[in-house]
Amino acid sequence: MEKDTLLNLNIESIPKSPGVYLFKDSKGKILYIGKAKELRKRLSYYLKGDLSYKTLLMLKRAYEIEYIITNTENEAFLLERNLIKQYMPRYNVVLRDDKQYPSLRLDPTDPYPRLEVVRKIKKDGAIYFGPFSSSSALRSTLSFIDKTFRLRKCRQKRPPKRARPCINYQLNRCLAPCVNQISPSQYAEIVKEVRLFFEGKRKELIEELRVKMKEASESLEFERAALIRDQIRAIERTLQRQSVTASKLNNADIIGIRGTDDTFLIYMLFIRGGSILGSRHYRLKAEGGSEREVLESFIKQFYLQDVFIPPHILISEPLEETDAIERWLSEISGRSVKIENPRRGIKFSMVEMAKENAKELLFSAKKEISLLELLQKRLSLRSYPRKIEVVDISNLFGKEAVGSTVCFVDGKEWKKGYRNYRIKEVENIDDYSMIKEVLRRRLRKGELPDLFIIDGGKGHLSVAEDVIDEMALKDQIELISIAKADKSMGEKLDKIYRLGKEKPIEFLEPAPVLLFLMKMRDEAHRRAITYHKKLRFKAFKRSELDTIKGLGPKKKAELLKKFGSIEAIRNASASEIMKVKGIGKRLAEEILSSLKGLSA
Repeated sequence: MEKDTLLNLNIESIPKSPGVYLFKDSKGKILYIGKAKELRKRLSYYLKGDLSYKTLLMLKRAYEIEYIITNTENEAFLLERNLIKQYMPRYNVVLRDDKQYPSLRLDPTDPYPRLEVVRKIKKDGAIYFGPFSSSSALRSTLSFIDKTFRLRKCRQKRPPKRARPCINYQLNRCLAPCVNQISPSQYAEIVKEVRLFFEGKRKELIEELRVKMKEASESLEFERAALIRDQIRAIERTLQRQSVTASKLNNADIIGIRGTDDTFLIYMLFIRGGSILGSRHYRLKAEGGSEREVLESFIKQFYLQDVFIPPHILISEPLEETDAIERWLSEISGRSVKIENPRRGIKFSMVEMAKENAKELLFSAKKEISLLELLQKRLSLRSYPRKIEVVDISNLFGKEAVGSTVCFVDGKEWKKGYRNYRIKEVENIDDYSMIKEVLRRRLRKGELPDLFIIDGGKGHLSVAEDVIDEMALKDQIELISIAKADKSMGEKLDKIYRLGKEKPIEFLEPAPVLLFLMKMRDEAHRRAITYHKKLRFKAFKRSELDTIKGLGPKKKAELLKKFGSIEAIRNASASEIMKVKGIGKRLAEEILSSLKGLSA
């Protein structure tokens, strides 16, 4: 990794290699991460006068540049995405909703393939159908497949051998390969039909089924002909239900974006098999960014999440690096991927539909962003609280003490930022020392929030300030604490304490800012309590019998079953203990010796 200050930047010394560059402020905090096909050419762009508003904002705070050389442009794409995800720089667009949505997987190499629900799409030769925008949409599709094609449900690689079929066969939802009710070749024909259905070739599938129905009827197999007739009717109904279709787009993602000020809304439509399978929307924040910049950043992050990459991606704004992104997506998907910004026809109509949906959802998103602006103003914070973390402690008389931190980004829970800490350095009931330990351990990890909230009063806030001071981070992090109302003193609302203020910030009513702070505090409390209870349950399950050599889980279970409690075992005689299967005289004496020694 090479490093230069902006004042001393020598463009000629920068290599012409592909790579990733990082702008940092004077304190070393990363402001922006970018990728370049040619580092020298890309960085020289920042010395020109014709720059976007976002870039000018970033350059005002930038002090130095670091760059990392990669072997290929595709490696630079991957490294850029990973670094953005790790550091979440202020001037990058960061996709935080990286939840992986479910898809259906069908492996044709299995002797009797079945449908599986998966969240990662791999290059394993299997067929994937999805992603589904909700669990209910997935269940609906699975239910249709079960009723129409009756693939097996058992989870083993091969169907287990049974004397009689399971209840799914009785319900007419399985072909029962486990009892040889169907041959591999016949089952393969059914799998072919499922593939045609998933690939959107439903009219072709119906024609094939009609031929089979006619053959069955001519062979006097009327029951089989009736089953095929029911299949045809069910598939025809799915075609009728699709009021919005894109027959020219068998598999495609449609992406529309709308933005205002620094808030952007991306709306995606997933077309699979020529029909709209589902939709998703994503809210993004980009200070001074344009729709084109935000859309490009989104695409580079979204398609690195083990998601299905369709052959067509239709977008509402042209990209700066369309060709490079197409090559990169084609390489990771193993087939040609085309990115289009259509200007007419059905493709244009689909993109416009996505843009209109994005516009409608943008208004509600702006409400949540304005809440953070109110929070900044009400608490007199130095910077916009884009990333907030809340710390809480939980223990019972000092036992199984734990701490937890929860994270909110742009006003939303960010579960990947949640952390649990088992208290190691404090043995007694000392919340202040526990707060110090948890904060130190959290701060050593880096990737700091804009605002830390401590669950507690002025004393808790004071010890948190001590930690921030000793780690020289006071200029980088702001601290507040939130304490519950003391009803014995006539207080009705929770109190917010700030550093340097003797009295809490007063709220005359449960305002949205206070309710939001309470919501975050309650989430941290829930997290800490849950972890504490988990450790207590583990401790409860531990027994004095665990320390006795030669006494395994089965013998321990038999002992407790016979005597009912540790105390009853302790008061029993060796001969009584020997009546438990597997326990001889020596072990019985060892059990009594150990238990009586522990109680002494």
